[in-house]
Amino acid sequence: MLGLIGFGLFVLVVGGAVLAIYNWTRLRRLEESTERLRARLWRLERHGAAAVDEEGEATPGPPSAEVASPVVPEAKAAADTLPRLEPLPPASPKVDLETLVAGRWLNRVAIVALLMAAAFFLKYAFDNEWIGPMGRVAIGLIAGTGLMVASQWLLGRGYRYFSEGIAALGGGVLFLSLYAAWSFYALIPQPVALGGLIVVTAALAGLALGRDSQRLAILALLAGLATPGLLDTGVDPQVARFSYLAILVAGFLLLAWQRRWRWLAPIALAGFLIYVIDWADTFYAADKLGTTCVLVTLFFLEFAIFLVLRVRSRSALQMEEQFLILVNGAWYGVALYLLLYEEHRWWLTMAVLVVGALHLLVVHLLREVDEDKALVARLIFAGLALTFATAAIAIRLEGEWVTIVWALEGALLIWAGFRSGIGALRAAGMALFVAVVGLLLSQSAESSRLFFNEQFASFAAAVAAFAASGIWARTRWHELELEEQRVFNAMGIGTSVLAVWGLSEEVWSFLGRQQWNLEPRLAQQMGLSLLWVVAAAVLIFLGVRRRSPVLRWQGLALMGLAIGKVFLLDLSFLERAYRIASFLVLGVVLLAVSFWYQRSLSDSADDEAAEDQP
Repeated sequence: MLGLIGFGLFVLVVGGAVLAIYNWTRLRRLEESTERLRARLWRLERHGAAAVDEEGEATPGPPSAEVASPVVPEAKAAADTLPRLEPLPPASPKVDLETLVAGRWLNRVAIVALLMAAAFFLKYAFDNEWIGPMGRVAIGLIAGTGLMVASQWLLGRGYRYFSEGIAALGGGVLFLSLYAAWSFYALIPQPVALGGLIVVTAALAGLALGRDSQRLAILALLAGLATPGLLDTGVDPQVARFSYLAILVAGFLLLAWQRRWRWLAPIALAGFLIYVIDWADTFYAADKLGTTCVLVTLFFLEFAIFLVLRVRSRSALQMEEQFLILVNGAWYGVALYLLLYEEHRWWLTMAVLVVGALHLLVVHLLREVDEDKALVARLIFAGLALTFATAAIAIRLEGEWVTIVWALEGALLIWAGFRSGIGALRAAGMALFVAVVGLLLSQSAESSRLFFNEQFASFAAAVAAFAASGIWARTRWHELELEEQRVFNAMGIGTSVLAVWGLSEEVWSFLGRQQWNLEPRLAQQMGLSLLWVVAAAVLIFLGVRRRSPVLRWQGLALMGLAIGKVFLLDLSFLERAYRIASFLVLGVVLLAVSFWYQRSLSDSADDEAAEDQP
């Protein structure tokens, strides 16, 4: 009973003090704004009077129409040149190193020192039983409240930064006193302690709002985030804890949006993620799936709505807010995957597609915002929409089908990037192509049918997508930057490598499964050599016909690799019949390529000479 009475008195004292402080601060700010406005009006009146006096002396009494008519246009023109009555942006004071060290760092160190001194003194007093539990808590509550009131007194005398430190100290003392009253001394029940900590958090938030101080707002947010952890009793707190966190996060996101405080949202998201990871590791079970999905979706929407409002407020996003867009989409996607992938894959696919569609809707909603300020945000939201759509393909499909669809999607993105002139779409397509190559490296499917199997189909889709993208790039080559041209040149080489790689996999796998009288290993080596020789000849042929040095050099490089394999490996590994076949095919192809190569170059030289003659 005494604990409840003490808590009630504490709420009345602190709540009344904070309300009075907040209203007094607002009144002072209003008076200061009024004084500044009066000073501006006085300067404008003097400026307007000087402009009128330039045309002639003002006559006493109300001027007649004949006298006022020639003066009014000039006075009006002079008034048009006056500065508008717009609020000036707050000037950021330049702080030198000495002021930073002596005025700010020492303030923080002093606060920590005072906290430690008070803690040591109170511990000494408690160990010697000078003060009982009720007195200890009462001392903390009174001291904390007094410090917060004293901080306002210091603020009124111009010590803004120092007063914020004292307010933070007072809030910390109040917070620890209430926690000790519940945890150490059991003077108050958990609901009362929770209410008291909420009041302290609200008091700090009110002070931050009244003083327009992001530092105090961060302290209030940290206090609010610490509250459920400090009051943990070991029982599953899912609904109560996350309902509290949802209200807390919504309130501070509203403050961050109104005051454009940049660090509240990242800190709130970090705190929520810490809690959700800890809870999932300790309490999650399959029967809590529905409630968990609702709660994580609620938090995702809170941060998403805040970020959209920030972009639509027609102010450029800060770097940490841009990063927050990515993190918000990433953690929600991972949460959905962990919750739904094993047993609810269709639901996961639908959820991922819906989230991707929501990001596309945000891109559409941001089209009215200034392009310079919303461009980065629109690109990030569009990239997340694409990522979720791509993830839905991987979730629903399996094996080589993921590779095929991703290759086609990458080609579609590059085509859309060329049609729209948006380089980010082409970059996204390139990123998908990198993922496709990674999938091709990891797949190891086998089939008894040559070429007509899923593995070769994935290689064929990748080669077709790469080749089509290269062709589109050549049609817009003059529009590309030098770095992007290099990327497409590298992709052209990669197309040939993928084609030879896929064919080699097919030949090697097919010959290894045949039950001929021949040794499978020998047949595989010979088949690989013959394939490389023929593929090199085809590349050289295409390079000469299309007058492409890149293709010709690829063919020559592959031919060199085939020659090295035949002379170094096949000569020592293959038996007589295979050795003869390898060298015979190699010699014939080399002679044919050499003769055709020389003839083509000769014809090209004749054509150029004929064009030069008049």
